[in-house]
Amino acid sequence: MILVTGGTGLVGSHLLFDLARSGEKVRAIHRENSNLEAVERVFSYYAPSAEAKELFNAIEWVKADILDIPALKLAFSGVDFVYHCAALISFDSGDVNKLRQINITGTANVVNLCISNSVKKLCHVSSTASLGKPLKGKTITEITPWNPEENHSDYAISKYGAEIEVWRSTQEGVNAVIVNPGIIIGPGFWESGSGPLFKKIDKGFNYYFPKITGFVGVKDVVKAMQQLMASEIKNEQYILVSENPSFRDVMEQVAASINKPGPRKKLKKWMIFLGWIFQSFGSLFGFRQQINRTSAKNLDDEWHFSNKKIKDDLEFRFQPLSESIMDTGKIYQQESC
Repeated sequence: MILVTGGTGLVGSHLLFDLARSGEKVRAIHRENSNLEAVERVFSYYAPSAEAKELFNAIEWVKADILDIPALKLAFSGVDFVYHCAALISFDSGDVNKLRQINITGTANVVNLCISNSVKKLCHVSSTASLGKPLKGKTITEITPWNPEENHSDYAISKYGAEIEVWRSTQEGVNAVIVNPGIIIGPGFWESGSGPLFKKIDKGFNYYFPKITGFVGVKDVVKAMQQLMASEIKNEQYILVSENPSFRDVMEQVAASINKPGPRKKLKKWMIFLGWIFQSFGSLFGFRQQINRTSAKNLDDEWHFSNKKIKDDLEFRFQPLSESIMDTGKIYQQESC
């Protein structure tokens, strides 16, 4: 039996489709207010409606939360392999306690149950945010050291803390792998992750961020996860980044994928800072803060991530980012009609 946490998110829903299609016996946990229809919609992108429904119904859905230990214990019954995709992604300074609770404590709960149930292998979905930052001009690898004195976001700290819990499991007999995806491009969740890029550009957003970082298609993320779980590899960590383009390049490709003009104006530092100030004041009145002081400062960073390790160990081949963007744009257009 395979257990998937976070099955109602971008990575989890695509992973569930692949696992169900391969005939695996799969159980997925979901919270009471989770949108299961979004998962079934993702399935419909890749299979005819009847087949998509059949695959969706083949999954054993269990109502549980990674912070609800009694319910989680029941979900772990008879489980051999675990994909831990559940996490909170937020750069709202008001979410610091939630980030630590869900990403660190929640992962600790999953890890403890993997240990007590003698789970054969655990795959944890982390983020490039949890990796150390090198000297300027250097490429980030899996062994780039984390410097606690650097100005990390609360999200990055929570994901780094989650990884520590996973490494703890390996000291207690659990075979584990950690994947660190960059910004994930994929369809179905237009209000979160990279999804708003498509929505904002569709609505005429004309500014691009002066930033370079790692991107990857969601199909490559779930493919790498499954290959790692099927391999003899254990207690290793892998960066999942297909390319390190500029945000301008990505946003122009997104625009082309939905037949819209690309952004032409560079977002200046003072504009970013004023945006942070506006949102900081807005958060006092209940508006959600999307940019904090740390993220505002980091919006013009240039980070280059190495994917050499996954390529060497699995002979892994990434889909060109342009294809991932085009595929996602086509689905966005279909849903927007």
